[in-house]
Amino acid sequence: MDNKLSIKVNVADRTYPLNIDRKQEEVIRKAAKMINEKVMQYKQRYKDKDTQDFLAMASLQYVIKVIELENKTDVAPVYNELKAMERELSEFLEKE
Repeated sequence: MDNKLSIKVNVADRTYPLNIDRKQEEVIRKAAKMINEKVMQYKQRYKDKDTQDFLAMASLQYVIKVIELENKTDVAPVYNELKAMERELSEFLEKE
């Protein structure tokens, strides 16, 4: 069975044809919906700008959220701290 799906996604009044994995469809459609909602919010708030400005601002806002989430889920500092504690415990136990 072919896991590829051909869909059309509308973002800021433009349609984009995509060939995607079937399991990605829900996420892609949700992402497009979120972008469109954010663009609409900006359109209502700022009447003198164009769609490109709204897309740029929506992109910036969502990428900031992604970066914040990446920083929250970065386990490297915790892992490094645990490794240091493990070394200290091993050294302490070797002395005993």
